[in-house]
Amino acid sequence: MKGAESADRAPGVAVVSGAATGIGRAVTARLIASRPGEVVVVGRRPDRLAALADQLGSRIVAVAADLSEPDGARRVLTAVDGRTVDVLVNNAGGNVDPHRVQELDALADAWQANLRANVLPVVLLTHALLPLLARPGGRIVTVGSVAAVRGPATYGGAKAALHPWSAELAAQLARDQITVNLVAPGYVTDTEFYGDRMSAELHADRSSRSPMNRGATPDEVAATVCHLAGPEAGFITGQVVHINGGALLARA
Repeated sequence: MKGAESADRAPGVAVVSGAATGIGRAVTARLIASRPGEVVVVGRRPDRLAALADQLGSRIVAVAADLSEPDGARRVLTAVDGRTVDVLVNNAGGNVDPHRVQELDALADAWQANLRANVLPVVLLTHALLPLLARPGGRIVTVGSVAAVRGPATYGGAKAALHPWSAELAAQLARDQITVNLVAPGYVTDTEFYGDRMSAELHADRSSRSPMNRGATPDEVAATVCHLAGPEAGFITGQVVHINGGALLARA
């Protein structure tokens, strides 16, 4: 895959949030291998970002930032330093409150926590970088979740909010030949999503939800992300692409 850059200019940068582990790490590795230019990787843990840079080489620019805060998006903007952004992959997020609660104050906290973790990082970073996106040819790909259509409520509700946001942005940017798409993985192995909750029993349960009786690998998700981020996908925009091994089947 070549970058989205025009033939008459130097390649711009790619930006990947939530880049240090799992899907974000796999996306970053593919972008480094398949396109010129630097990849700005963003995460909350400097040590993980440093390890990623050590592994993938000098074209990695690491930015430690909390993207749920405007200042986090500004840190990325400073690192980009006015250069053209060819690719933006919004991967930051996660289920930060997996425990179902009933008490009103705790319920409000749970909803706010997942909206803050899954919506604000996407919206703030994208808005900060919009003026720098390549016109034509910019690519925005956001990593959502199958949870947007099948729960759990606080995490699924936060991910569902990204669907109309992505569609509206796709319509706004289409005249500039910028594409905006969302991928919605189901269960993905070898990530930190479940943290200490992961067990053999949980793995078996999540795997059984797919007719293939397994989860996706991070690289399988990254392959679809990077296709949507490439020039071959220039006529795909405003879409939600599900990656779940048949756990959620399309219906006519």
